[in-house]
Amino acid sequence: MVGVKTSTVEEKPIIVASMFGNTTDCVDHARGILEDKGYEVLVFHSTGTGGKTMESLIESGMVKGVLDITTTEWADEVTGATLSAGPTRLEAAGKAGIPAIVTPGCLDMANFGERETIPEKYEGRNFYIHNPQVTLMRTNVEECARLGKILAEKVNAYVAPVTVLLPTKAISIISAEGQAFYDPGADAALFSAIKDNLADSVELIEVDAEINDQAFSRACAEALLKNLTA
Repeated sequence: MVGVKTSTVEEKPIIVASMFGNTTDCVDHARGILEDKGYEVLVFHSTGTGGKTMESLIESGMVKGVLDITTTEWADEVTGATLSAGPTRLEAAGKAGIPAIVTPGCLDMANFGERETIPEKYEGRNFYIHNPQVTLMRTNVEECARLGKILAEKVNAYVAPVTVLLPTKAISIISAEGQAFYDPGADAALFSAIKDNLADSVELIEVDAEINDQAFSRACAEALLKNLTA
């Protein structure tokens, strides 16, 4: 009897990444760097459901690293907007003891539906109509300060190596200078709250770049690679 020769495809270690339209270039570039190092990168869109699904996969134990570039779902949780992933978002990697990087990607925006559906309490705020069904609201100084504190406190609970990276020139495409959500005061409140509340044991890297600049995405990928081998 002739034996049957079988072959198996070696499974690559999995990294999960969070992405939004406003962070696509950043995630794509970082993903390329990580894939060149032999990892498989699974991308989840930060739309509430996407964040929850990513967190569930992290909890499953199938994931080796987390590229959490787009934490925007917390802006929706804080403001009561439509794309919240719930109050446990950013907790799975800490509980599972998985190396990670975290950035405040798109925390400048909360996502609502049609313009007329936005709660009356937000009248007078800075809005950006992405399309007739999606209206973005710029997070203000107070909300950004709260978001920075939340992000820092979530990351402080991580037990595996973790790095927080700040793109100091823009946390989304439309928060860059000259764009609709450019607000240096709100960004400063966000960054200050992160730095003031982050534990000394957590590595913090500030990059003088916009979030989609290759210098920032490369820094994210390299920080995660370092954490994976720590």
